Amino acid sequence: MYPVNRVSQRLALRELTHDDVDSVLAIYGSAEVTEHLSFTPRSRDEVGGIVTRSIASATATPRDEYALAVVQRDTNRLIGFARLATDPHQQRAATIGFALRTDAWGVGYGTETVRLLLALAFVDLGLHRIWAARSPLNIASDKTLITAGMTEEGRIRGHVQKNGVWRDSITYSILSEEWEAGPFARDA
Repeated sequence: MYPVNRVSQRLALRELTHDDVDSVLAIYGSAEVTEHLSFTPRSRDEVGGIVTRSIASATATPRDEYALAVVQRDTNRLIGFARLATDPHQQRAATIGFALRTDAWGVGYGTETVRLLLALAFVDLGLHRIWAARSPLNIASDKTLITAGMTEEGRIRGHVQKNGVWRDSITYSILSEEWEAGPFARDA
């Protein structure tokens, strides 16, 4: 599916462009934003490579990765980076993740982003199962994923190595029938 253009009340998911490098750098280059992610802050060159690869993968056939800009609808300002990647080891399944600028935290944009990703997964792509993982210390992400309708599944021990230290991940999932029975499917 190309191009992606999913909208909610305040946000939109859209394809990345080369003009987005500095906006993505404000996210992926931030020590505060990447504190609970699986990687340390990225340089401008690294972010440029991420954006370039994301643009190239957008037109791949079949498309197995959706790396998207999260933008405020009223200003078209990029405030986040969202990703959905199909899982080659599970039938009709994908993993999702997202990161937002620090000045976009605490106002429900995370939940809105996850709901947009779930609508993309279930409505547009016809997937059956979506899962996500978070750092055990990222309590805000726990609240976001639960509020968006996902269910905590458990812990993957020693899942991510960052700065030479292994850490666990807490996993969440939602099935298509759970999403369809929930209140957010009607708005998708």
